[in-house]
Amino acid sequence: MKIDFEKMGGLVPAIIQDAQTSKVLMLGYMNEEAYNKTMETKLVTFFSRSKQRLWTKGEESGNFLKLVSIASDCDNDALLVKANPVGPVCHTGADTCWNETNEANIQFLSYLQDFIEKRYKEMPEGSYTTSLFKKGLNRMAQKVGEEAVETVIEATNGTDDRLIYEASDMIYHLIVLLTSKGLRIDDLAKELKTRHKC
Repeated sequence: MKIDFEKMGGLVPAIIQDAQTSKVLMLGYMNEEAYNKTMETKLVTFFSRSKQRLWTKGEESGNFLKLVSIASDCDNDALLVKANPVGPVCHTGADTCWNETNEANIQFLSYLQDFIEKRYKEMPEGSYTTSLFKKGLNRMAQKVGEEAVETVIEATNGTDDRLIYEASDMIYHLIVLLTSKGLRIDDLAKELKTRHKC
């Protein structure tokens, strides 16, 4: 990846986004040294304009940003950094520097499927997901059906907490099934969008 550090005097803006929720967490600046340290340590590091030195987010608070990926924009002079935050990001104690709440949302399903796809490719021993893939399509489909029935039972005769628990099991097993067929949960979102009339 080519980054144009010279265009703005050695610094490029780095937009930090939660890899799981897609929420924008903060904006910082990186010079080439900060970028290299981030890549080496997998902890997001900036060049602090006020301190005039490298600054790893969380070095004092323990609220680190664990690197997932970095992408450069079309002009190679801005970065999109996806990370997993450890604790609140803002020095005020807020989840984001815009005082927004950052919690799991529907976008986590896409992140979860990325993880499930990794399991599908690597097939690590001892993983429940691996065991489902090894049992084959019929067993995966059967599990979706079993979890759907349990979801219906909780909806009609159970508690809200149990309904959420069983529906989560159903969605998880559905994502496993979709992955085995080379499909994405995003494909369902696209289909539903085509049906939605504004």
